[in-house]
Amino acid sequence: MESITKNRQPPQTLRAMIARAYGPDQVPTEDPGWATELGHGWFNVAYRIRLRDGTQVALKIAPPATVEVLTYERHAMATELSALRLIPEHTDVPVPAVHFADQSHELCDADYFFMPYIDADNLGTLRGTLPQATHDAYQEALGAATRELNTIRGTAFGPLTGPGHHSWRTVFTRMVEDVLNDGERRAVDLGWDYDAVRDVLDANADSLDEVTDPRYVEWDLWDNNVMVRDGAIVSVIDHERAFYGDPLIEAGFVATQLPAFGDSTAFMRGYGHRALTTTERTRRRLYCLHLTLILVIETVYRGHTDTRQYDWARDRLTEAMTLLRRGTR
Repeated sequence: MESITKNRQPPQTLRAMIARAYGPDQVPTEDPGWATELGHGWFNVAYRIRLRDGTQVALKIAPPATVEVLTYERHAMATELSALRLIPEHTDVPVPAVHFADQSHELCDADYFFMPYIDADNLGTLRGTLPQATHDAYQEALGAATRELNTIRGTAFGPLTGPGHHSWRTVFTRMVEDVLNDGERRAVDLGWDYDAVRDVLDANADSLDEVTDPRYVEWDLWDNNVMVRDGAIVSVIDHERAFYGDPLIEAGFVATQLPAFGDSTAFMRGYGHRALTTTERTRRRLYCLHLTLILVIETVYRGHTDTRQYDWARDRLTEAMTLLRRGTR
């Protein structure tokens, strides 16, 4: 996926990074193919690196400092590194180990880290090619993994790296306002008046008060961030958007309100979640509103050269607004 946030580096810089992480004896020779860009990500650039001894590792580099990102994406790699410490400490959900992380900005203008290369299939690339029973089995496993991640408790709502707040309502409304401010700053056309969106949020915000227990949420746990092999999930990747919040905001629940995102039945079964209550449906619709706002607005920040995501996401935003039964076009 192409994006101006991808911070590609020349071979000499990649070699310097490898030397710092693994030592000069592991810097690849001039043989071709030692560095290959992994293209499925939407935000960071990632490379498959073959070290001199043949070991395969992955290198992930944050966006360049000169590229404007959405407010919630600032310091995203620090969030991911925090998540990759938390998850193995508290769960059995498989995630990559961090071999080496560098936040000094001495070799390039951004944070980066190395981890093992995961020799497995990306579940997102398999979408549409799997028998229905196999697809459902993976979605059940993803539901169970998501539930396990949600068992991690925080001391406050908000970023993994802090600061936090005791009120989920305060944190979530701030999250939405940050996205709206990002959109207004770049004059992104939502198809809706920005204040109409704010009115919808305000009218339904009471539903957020039901959430009092801060839980780890991955939030970005779509099929594209799941690696599978031999019928099992072997790794969950890309944790830079995690925070402490309401588990109902997880990606697997989106389709309970917006069918364009798929069928949530197998995920819900794997998670072990009963049918949503009236208040939960309202919260989930607010979370759909937040998500679709991001999907529309980020297209401008990513520098997309076609309108496919923008057009699709604007339709989903309209669905979310309609479900919340407020606002005018």
